[in-house]
Amino acid sequence: MPPTGDDRPHFFDQTPESLAALFTGWGLARFRADQVMDWVYRKGIADPHAMTNLSQADRERLADRLRFLDVGVVQHQRATDGTQKLLIDWSLGPTRYSAPGEASLAVLGSSATQSECVMIPATSSGRAAPDRTRTRRTACISSQVGCPVGCRFCASGLGGLDGNLTPGQIVQQVWQLQQLPGVERITNVVFMGMGEPLANPRSVFAALRTLAAPWGIGLSARKITVSTVGVPAGIRKLGDLDLPVTLAISLHAPNDEIRKAIIPWAEFVSIEQLTEAGRDYFRKTGREITLEYILLGGFNDQPHHAQELARVAKRLRSNLNLIRYNEVAGLPFTRPSDDDVLSFQQVLRTAGLNVHIRASRGRDIAAACGQLRHEASGV
Repeated sequence: MPPTGDDRPHFFDQTPESLAALFTGWGLARFRADQVMDWVYRKGIADPHAMTNLSQADRERLADRLRFLDVGVVQHQRATDGTQKLLIDWSLGPTRYSAPGEASLAVLGSSATQSECVMIPATSSGRAAPDRTRTRRTACISSQVGCPVGCRFCASGLGGLDGNLTPGQIVQQVWQLQQLPGVERITNVVFMGMGEPLANPRSVFAALRTLAAPWGIGLSARKITVSTVGVPAGIRKLGDLDLPVTLAISLHAPNDEIRKAIIPWAEFVSIEQLTEAGRDYFRKTGREITLEYILLGGFNDQPHHAQELARVAKRLRSNLNLIRYNEVAGLPFTRPSDDDVLSFQQVLRTAGLNVHIRASRGRDIAAACGQLRHEASGV
């Protein structure tokens, strides 16, 4: 990620042990580290000046020596289904939100330092939920600025890769989404925003530990999903973390020929290599693999494609998530018809597979799967 020009240690990169070591080196008592962790992760306060059980001198010392927030919110949008999206610039430092419906903040940085993240509300049935009945609030977060993969149907990789996010910048997205009005607490996290998570493994793996740690965000690892287009070595390393997160493989095609036409990295990794890595992940973790399949109208959404996909899915312990294509301006693909989607699903179910159609959330603010960019809309 492009440097911010501020080389102070970052709070969101710390564990309790590393923070305590910093504090003792600065002449602060070790127990202050636990207090600060509590302020940020439990109370949602990331301003040291507001940490009232610290002395004024200690607050000033922390403000001077430790960074807390990098996030400059360029744009905050809310969809009709309650989905909320933030465009954030990592070069700006903290800024206030522009509320949904307000004019956006001036874009002082550039798309090379911007990424998007999304909060998706739903009931236990998976349907969009009004505020009073929300039971699940999922943070869809980015691991990179831009994306190196360049899938032909996805907006996130149109400008290529501009940089990796740090562990703290990844965790900050969840923390920031948790501060949105009406959210209260994030219950699930999916690495399905911008970037290929397993192309930034050091940051992603460190962030996973903070997200699942009792002292951090405090999520069950089973409530976290890492979605990858397919990096077999990274999948195996993820399986060695001893964190039973859900692995989602973005397959998107029933054979290598079709996959190569829409995913450039498929030139280097075959479906057989991916399924073998998935089997290895299941052996290590006991967690079923989710196979993600985007349905592109008239391209990969016909019954014979479903029959071929069923043979692939049966090679490993998996369930299938079907995703209707969400339109991206300038790209040649179209959204499939409802009849084709339901027919595709039925073929897979007849083959004995567990298959679901993922609801498209936030389409009216370009927050749905494949629509995230690193630029503001309407600015």
